[in-house]
Amino acid sequence: MLRRTALAGALGLIAGAATLTSSAKASMDPAAFVNNLGYQLQMVNTIASPELRLGRFHELFREDFDITGLGRFVLGRFWWVFDPLERQEFLTLFDDYVVLIYSDRLSEYAGNGYRPKATGSRLAPDGVIVTSEIVRDSGSFRAPVQPIRIDWHLTVRDGVYKISDVIIAGLSMATNGRSQLEGVVERNGGRAQAILAVMRQQIAAAQ
Repeated sequence: MLRRTALAGALGLIAGAATLTSSAKASMDPAAFVNNLGYQLQMVNTIASPELRLGRFHELFREDFDITGLGRFVLGRFWWVFDPLERQEFLTLFDDYVVLIYSDRLSEYAGNGYRPKATGSRLAPDGVIVTSEIVRDSGSFRAPVQPIRIDWHLTVRDGVYKISDVIIAGLSMATNGRSQLEGVVERNGGRAQAILAVMRQQIAAAQ
């Protein structure tokens, strides 16, 4: 579930580094928000150091993702099983979970001259969904590839857009994350607290 490069010290390594900001007021065109985010993801993928790259992803996701709302959705019915302290621990661990899982997947689609480009948007019951496709930069000489559709589900938190789900080629990453946690509970005799134990172990192993 959780994997790849260590998180330890990543944020400290990028302290003071110049960064772009993509957080946008809800009055901003949602397509422009996604285009700006796509550009930033592409820039992050040009960072040679794995630790620095992961640290920048961490900054970007904290800035643009609805971590609390996404975490509650992914935890699902187990949110009501956890006591307040367990909920808080889960959300703290989930912050790293989002970085590890989403950075892996989005790195596949926002590098090597490619980036998401918004093609339209539509209203949703709790926000707006921006449809985008992976397109090549004009300077790329790579052979054409079939466009990959990515839908960004945006909600409004404190007057700014936040990402509550990313749907890549029809696969909801939020729904997939919930399925993974349900599998952890099932494999551990129905104990919801096993989610915390597994997340602790995996994060510790990555440090």
